Amino acid sequence: MITVKGPEDFEKMAVAGRAVAAVHAAVREAAQPGVTLNRLDEIAADIIRSRGCTPSFLGYMGYPKTICLSPNDVIVHGIPDDTVIRDGDVLSVDVGAIYEGWHGDAAFSMAIGEVPDEVTTLIDLTEKAMWEGVAQAVAGNRLGDVGHAVSAVAEPHGYGVVREYIGHGIGRQMHEKPEVPNYGEPGRGLKLKKGWAICIEPMFNLGGAATSVLDDGWSVVTADGSLSAHWEHTVAITPDGPMVLTLPEPKLVSASA
Repeated sequence: MITVKGPEDFEKMAVAGRAVAAVHAAVREAAQPGVTLNRLDEIAADIIRSRGCTPSFLGYMGYPKTICLSPNDVIVHGIPDDTVIRDGDVLSVDVGAIYEGWHGDAAFSMAIGEVPDEVTTLIDLTEKAMWEGVAQAVAGNRLGDVGHAVSAVAEPHGYGVVREYIGHGIGRQMHEKPEVPNYGEPGRGLKLKKGWAICIEPMFNLGGAATSVLDDGWSVVTADGSLSAHWEHTVAITPDGPMVLTLPEPKLVSASA
């Protein structure tokens, strides 16, 4: 079950979160046409360790790299390799770090160079859905409130909302209970409590919601080959409302109760 945390614990998670945010910023700048995914992984490893943290992903269930890099139709868990980034790609970047035993985990998606408007819209609305979910991460609300807020952004646009891969509790373990789906019914599901931290991470596809796993055993792709976007933040449920811990500085978000 999820670790119940106090302010000092959240501060340690925020240190991990700042390392994650620093990696996001550096990778966003470095991800240019001609750069390899392995080079981005190297940059991430240097930053995480320079901040006194260790990577959450490296060695997790045998995962071989520091971060997950998922281009185009890869939804999540893409393994960095010598693939060269090209103009027009979509790249999702998922990063985890540990500080004194406490985890921070966050992801974002970006376009490389020029992409069609529908791709920009997919990326932007997946981010919006994440923030709508964050606003529902209030003590006394339920998991269904979070999931419904996320999926409600996707539905008018016909996006496939990935169901097999969802958000999660986080603390002393990267993945703790409860599971945090990106769909649900308002007022249903487990009641959220102060002292929890959860990761809210919508994954929307331009096509259908079905997924497949590549032969590497990690890379999850859209079954129909459509593009995908993924956003995530680690969110503390505090007496003052949802606090995002995976930013350069923790940020309280206006709550929707």
